[in-house]
Amino acid sequence: MVDVFDEVEEQLRSDRYKSLALKSLPWLGVLAAVAILAVGAWWGWTHYQEGQIAKASEAYQAALESEQKIGPVKAFPAFEAISKTGPAVYKTLALIEMGGARLEENKTPEAVVYFDQAAKLATNPILADLAGLNSALALLDTASYKDVEARLTPLMGEKSPYRVQAKEALAFAKLQAGDLAGARADFSVLSNSLDNPSDEVRQRAQGAIAMIDSGSAKNLAAVVKAAKALPPSALQAPPAGLPAALNSAQ
Repeated sequence: MVDVFDEVEEQLRSDRYKSLALKSLPWLGVLAAVAILAVGAWWGWTHYQEGQIAKASEAYQAALESEQKIGPVKAFPAFEAISKTGPAVYKTLALIEMGGARLEENKTPEAVVYFDQAAKLATNPILADLAGLNSALALLDTASYKDVEARLTPLMGEKSPYRVQAKEALAFAKLQAGDLAGARADFSVLSNSLDNPSDEVRQRAQGAIAMIDSGSAKNLAAVVKAAKALPPSALQAPPAGLPAALNSAQ
């Protein structure tokens, strides 16, 4: 008799499971469909992003080639178009180029606006630091020391790729502000630092020290203007291969 009850109970339990399974099937089907759609959407979005990056890369390269032929000012519209569409990396790069073009026209306030926009938009710290450095350099001979210092200090950390350039710019800012002792100390560090990979920076630091010691650094406007013309020319555009490296890092 016990066996009979057990068999009946087992049958009922099996029927309940079957009923539960049949009721669950539609929901499982919905979940499976959602999963399939999610995977498809992810693939589609990834494919779309790759397409957008490829288009932006081609447009940016074409704009750079145009810039080399006709100059940054005339190439400005091409970079402006890139800055309004496409991935953030190329928008940032375009804004930096636009800032450089405005500097060519001696339109410093507009240049700073573009550099600051690039720094805020950048999702990569290298580009953010690059844009921030360009902004500080553009203001070096017109803004107050406090303003320049506030812009340069975040770029002087050990992990910043532009820490040497930021330290050099701050030394010139001190020179501009009349702090000859502070500027000389900073230039002395730059001229002897093992962290400085550039002979040009070292030579400029040694030249600035010589000018300070000789007293000729009193013509601060001319000194800073001459020094300012050197770093930005190499920094307005990212290093070769940087856009591709940033794309692969995303």
